[in-house]
Order: sequence, then C-alpha cells, then structure tokens
Amino acid sequence: MKSKKIFLILLNFLSFAIIFAGTNEPIEENIEEQITKEFRAVWVATFLNIDWPSKPGLSADQQKEEFITLLDNVKKWNMNAIIVQVKPASDALYPSKLSPWSGYLSGTQGVYPGYDPLEFMVKEAHKRNIEIHAWFNPFRLSAANANWSSLATDNIAFKHPNWVVRYANQLYLNPGLPEVRDYVIESIMEVVKNYEVDGIHLDDYFYPYKVGKLDYPDYAAYTKYGVTFASKSDWRRDNINTFVQKLYKNIKAKNKDIEFGISPFGVWRNQSTDPKGSKTKALQNYDDLYADVLLWMRKGWLNYVAPQLYWHRGHNLADYKTLVDWWSSVAKETDTKLYIGMAAYRVNQWKNPNELVEQVYYNREFPEIKGSIFFSYKSLANDPKGVLTNLISGPFAE
Repeated sequence: MKSKKIFLILLNFLSFAIIFAGTNEPIEENIEEQITKEFRAVWVATFLNIDWPSKPGLSADQQKEEFITLLDNVKKWNMNAIIVQVKPASDALYPSKLSPWSGYLSGTQGVYPGYDPLEFMVKEAHKRNIEIHAWFNPFRLSAANANWSSLATDNIAFKHPNWVVRYANQLYLNPGLPEVRDYVIESIMEVVKNYEVDGIHLDDYFYPYKVGKLDYPDYAAYTKYGVTFASKSDWRRDNINTFVQKLYKNIKAKNKDIEFGISPFGVWRNQSTDPKGSKTKALQNYDDLYADVLLWMRKGWLNYVAPQLYWHRGHNLADYKTLVDWWSSVAKETDTKLYIGMAAYRVNQWKNPNELVEQVYYNREFPEIKGSIFFSYKSLANDPKGVLTNLISGPFAE
C-alpha cells in the first residue's frame, strides 16, 4: 500500500512537471513571436526631398549610396519595413506610361534620372529582409504655390486640364470625376503589375485639408454627378469610398499577397459630432477630408490602417492614449490590422523626452496594434532628445 502511495505521488509530480514545462515554453515563444512579428516602419518622404534623395540633381550613384545608407540604418535600428513615397504628386519614381519622372530626382519634372529608382529600392530592401511599401499621393498634382510651368509637358494636367482643380494655390486632380479615379487606379496598378512591392500605401490626402472657409471648387462635377445625393459632403465621401473599394479589388485581383493600407488623419469623428466618435476636439476625417475610414475597415477594403496619432499623451484636444484606445476598440471589430502612425518629427516640441518611446510601450498593451510607423526617416535618424537611442536600447532592443 505504501509503495502504491509513493507511486501515485510521483505520478502526480511528474504530470505537474510535464504540464508546467509544456505551458511555460510556449508562453516565452509567444512573447518572442509577438515582438518578432511587430511591424516597425519608417515613412521615407520624397516630396520636397524631405527624406530622400537629400536634394534634387544628385547623380544616380549618389542617390543609390544615400538609399543604401538609409536601408542599413533601418536594419541597424531593428526595424523591418519602409514606406517609400513613389508618386509624391503627379510624377513617378519609376518609368511610367502615365506620369512623368519626378522632379525631386533630377530637379526637373520629366527628366530621366539614369536608372529605375523603384526597381533598385525593392531589390536592396529585400536583400536585407526589409519590407517595402509603395506610397502614393493619389490626387495631388503640385506643391504649394506651384504653377503649370513647373509641370512636365507630358503631365496628365496638360492632357486633361478639365481634371485639374486649383485650391488654396495648389493643384489637384478632382476625385469627383470618374475618369480621374480610374486614371489614379491605373497609375497605381502600374506598380502592382511591374514591381515586387510588399504593399500599396495611401496617406491622409484625399480631398485636401480645408483652408479657412474656402470651399473646394468642384461645383461643375457635383452638378453632373452628385445631385442625387443628400448633400455635397455625402457625394464627396461616396467618391472616395468608390475609389478605395475599386483600388482594393484591382490590387487583390492582380496579386492577393500585396497588402493595401491607408494612413488617415488620426480622428475619424469627434464624439460631440457622432456618439461613435472619439473624445476629441479636432478636425475630422469623415466631415473635413471626406474619408469614411470606419466604413473601409468594416467592409474589408483595407489590410491595414495606420492612423496618424501625432499628439502627446495629455493633449487637450487629441490625447494620444484616448485615440489609441478608440482605434483599438474599432479594429477589434474588424479584420483590419492596426498600426499606429507616430510623430518622430514632433519629439523636440514635447516636454517629455521619452514620450515617443513610452507611446510604443503603451501600444503594446493592445493586441489589436500590430506595429508602428514613424514620420519620418530623417526625423528619427537625427535622434532628437536621444529618442532613437532609447528606442534601440528599449522596445526595439530585439
């Protein structure tokens, strides 16, 4: 009887040890796996030469050298993705049948830079196991205060001047015209068809940000296409909804493995406007930019969304934590991955030198948040207040 008791005790102990060993190892692996799979990206802005190339007119070799340094830095920072602006306005950083060469390469729009930058970028990024997402500004035609003379003669604006709208001294394509939306989709599909990019990325510019009380001058298009809608605002939102849905379908029809993501302004709607909105007092995607991001997420038209939460914790109009909580709760109800767009460029404005790093740690409290994207590369590389150093030694240490 005594030996039987001893046997049962040993058996129970052995069972406990097996269970304990079996559960402990996967927990460690899961934490490791979560960190490994975390999306860590920087935006690489080519508009106005913000990040790359450092200035227009560099030789092809100089541009390549700068980009290799950029990639090597991203790798050294334990990051795994770049989002490169390949169509900053009505131009392109790749040979295109629809758009002229970008002036941010050569200094003059329409001038061949001596190589295919996008082909080079994709090859070098993948060589380092870094994802590359091609970033488009779909409806922007020019920088501020630019005029028609700054555009190449084969620019779409000269071929279809009736597509162009001037708003607040800047040129745009009119998203209210079906042919404009089709053109923009076709220009994006050039990249989908010809390059092994990992993602297609749009930012917050659909209709432009409002300037004072100046209304966007699209009355002619509205009278032709929008009179059946309850309001001009509803019509404008429908234009963007139609564009996003069609672009998503076209991308997936060609290559289902390419991710499609959008980085909208950080506030969908304020709760004072809509009970479903966030407790903020800021400009609104839905009402001011005519971008119904919630609809796109719920309809499954996006693989990921990366709201630009460019505020500090405790901001009186748009608190970072309030918005992270809100976007996480929304993402939980959809299949859309959530990344957070983070403001490396604002670090010097914030009192807390470790604000950005602490935001990354806060993001990790939410399983819906799959990673971070920093605006932008150069801001991070400058290591303001030691933020890059603290990222590498802290949340990005492995």
